Amino acid sequence: MSTTPQSKTGRFSGMAAFTLVWAGQIVSVLASSMTQFALTIWAYQETGSATALGAVNTAFLIPFLLLSPFAGVMVDRYNRKLMMMVSDLAAVTSTVGIFIINATGQLELWHLFIASALNGLGNTFQWPAYSAAISTMVPKEKYTRANGMMSLIESAPGVLAPILAGLLLPLIKLNGILIIDILTFFIAIGALIAVIIPKPPISSESQAAQGNIFQEAIFGFRYIFERRSLLGLLLFFICLNLVIGLSASLFAPFILSRTGNDSAALGAVQSAAAIGAVIGGLLVSLWGGFKRRMTSIFIGEALTGLFCLILFGVGRTLLAWIVVCVIMEIFPVFTNGASQAIWQAKVAPGVQGRVFSARRMIAWSMGPITPILAGLLADYVTEPAMQSPTMLARLFGWLVGTEPGSGMALQFVLTGVVYIIIVLIVFLLFPVVRDLEDRLKDHDQIELR
Repeated sequence: MSTTPQSKTGRFSGMAAFTLVWAGQIVSVLASSMTQFALTIWAYQETGSATALGAVNTAFLIPFLLLSPFAGVMVDRYNRKLMMMVSDLAAVTSTVGIFIINATGQLELWHLFIASALNGLGNTFQWPAYSAAISTMVPKEKYTRANGMMSLIESAPGVLAPILAGLLLPLIKLNGILIIDILTFFIAIGALIAVIIPKPPISSESQAAQGNIFQEAIFGFRYIFERRSLLGLLLFFICLNLVIGLSASLFAPFILSRTGNDSAALGAVQSAAAIGAVIGGLLVSLWGGFKRRMTSIFIGEALTGLFCLILFGVGRTLLAWIVVCVIMEIFPVFTNGASQAIWQAKVAPGVQGRVFSARRMIAWSMGPITPILAGLLADYVTEPAMQSPTMLARLFGWLVGTEPGSGMALQFVLTGVVYIIIVLIVFLLFPVVRDLEDRLKDHDQIELR
């Protein structure tokens, strides 16, 4: 693999190539986030329905849940750069469609469902292609740093997009925002054209994965289940996600209930969280994290439980929530970056598309469950109990209060305690996960054909 900034063909390679693609993607995602912000305002003004907005988001997930395993096969079978370009073109097609329809004054809510589904389709192929490309573009000692940079693609637009869209929307209207979005797609595609993304080497694992499309689609699942350490790591994160989901989905109603439905306070806390994520992404990008990636994971997850859940729940003031949110969003960037780097190092590049898609599908399949459970628990158990003379209120009232929002605060605290206990149990009792980096060889240590 070339590590020189620019090859004889005039195209960038190595870390320089990754940085160029990353720059194109972050500009494009920023503009797309501005579009999403503007369309959200339009949709809510037209319908006044939060349910309708949720349905638009669901339309984004449907292609992923249906096609993710097959997307992984396509990413491994065909040119990953081409797959990323096609994904960008699918997304820009939906944006151009919305632009034309809105320009003619015919825009309706159902158009957003189709556009969201097309964007979801593009993302279904884009994410595994981009993630798998990292392992062939940059040296493995820079995986964590590269993944930290990728996290900025998710976090930075969350800070800047609402501000920019809020300033520009009164001046250039919805179609002006859409034009900016369309132009940035071509910046992203241009960056991809300018770089070299090496093909993954042929390994024994990629040879074993060959078959028809259905056989290859399930290969990613078989690969994970046959490797106890990777399966253990995935189950570890699923358990943590299930626990944190029992409170994290209450973020907005908790702040609103504690502040008398103050939307400005909610916006300030959300912005603080986004700023923390940006800081975390910058730190990982510059530092790269601990040499042993599992160390980053265990320390980061323990601190996530402390700050993201326990201290956030016991907070009573806007300043306390803002400070905690800035700090708490730093740690997930380290843990997620380290986890992604482990998967990139352990899984052969030729099968990463299938494995990463299977891994993501397993992880995301639990997503719809915990918000429902969290809401039911808050509405029917913790909130009524903490606002009544019950044993629960007597035990924890001194810590979280007995006013509206106290039940949700208690959920944050209790899930935080359970979260930290899970981290300690896995660290102390499950060496198959703790010692993963020693137990499982890196893909470049396996003999290639």
